Amino acid sequence: MTDPAVRILYIDDDAAMARLVQRRLERRGYAVEWAKDGQEGLERLERGGITVVGLDHEMPGATGLDILPTLLARENAPPVVYVTGAGDTRVAVAALKAGADDYVPKEAGDGFFDLLAAAIEHALEKACLRRERERAEQEVRAARDRAELLLREVNHRVANSLALVAALVRMQRTGLSDSTARTALEETQARITAIAGIHRSLYTSDDVVSVRFDTYLETLLAEMHTAMALRRPDSFIVVADPVSVPTDKAVSLAVIVTELVTNACKYAYPDGRSGSIRVRAMTADGQLSVSVEDDGVGFSENHTPQGTGLGTRIVQAMASSLGALLHHDRQHPGTRVTLKMPL
Repeated sequence: MTDPAVRILYIDDDAAMARLVQRRLERRGYAVEWAKDGQEGLERLERGGITVVGLDHEMPGATGLDILPTLLARENAPPVVYVTGAGDTRVAVAALKAGADDYVPKEAGDGFFDLLAAAIEHALEKACLRRERERAEQEVRAARDRAELLLREVNHRVANSLALVAALVRMQRTGLSDSTARTALEETQARITAIAGIHRSLYTSDDVVSVRFDTYLETLLAEMHTAMALRRPDSFIVVADPVSVPTDKAVSLAVIVTELVTNACKYAYPDGRSGSIRVRAMTADGQLSVSVEDDGVGFSENHTPQGTGLGTRIVQAMASSLGALLHHDRQHPGTRVTLKMPL
């Protein structure tokens, strides 16, 4: 037997046909109510409890196609089986496009009632699948929101922890008298701060899987300009296209930029010379180009690293991990290092 909780509203101005539909469907176990026109049908729907609607096309005043949009616009609207004239496929197609779940041509004989019952079963199955899909989508959205919230909280805590480590390094640096050790700790602090900035960008953004690299560069260079108060150039300049970079790549890029800017601060303008350091990030043809340049003394003839060479090794290792190409522009008056990588 059919579930008696299934209540059908059949909307048709033909009273004799409505009574036949009512009797035949009730024999199959359905509860059936009748409305003589669209307005009466909509009023009955307001009271709730209807599982499926059978909607006839030809009715005085307003056709089923006129009523269908209003019916389906209701919250939790029941599925609709559209009843058309025999062979009127044009109307049937219009009804399906408007949102009806199925259609049945109205014909004389028992075949119509069998088709109507089958269409009702089909509409119920579609409605059940639709509800299950919507419920699954809601669960996926809720799970995604929870994961993003958790990831944002993780980024928040990582950023705070790295900021604490950077502060400890700074405190240890100020207690040292050895200039070499102080410089090494200062560079370590800059690297930690660069990575912390990536995580800070992630937890303050709606996007937890990528970083707006142009915005991040401006923040990074402003922090470095403040941190390097004793030996910074006159200005740091950032020119960048709007571009989002995956988090793992953004971390490597941040460290590369930090190393190149730090080296420029140390070596580009010796003996009190003035100048600027410029960072550019440009996109074209699916490639990201990041360059750090200055107008300082440039490379020595034999290109031997100054200091320990650790910064150069870090840059090369990070570029390799990104699958990026590094280019030192020998024609530039000063130093210009450009990294190119696919986005």
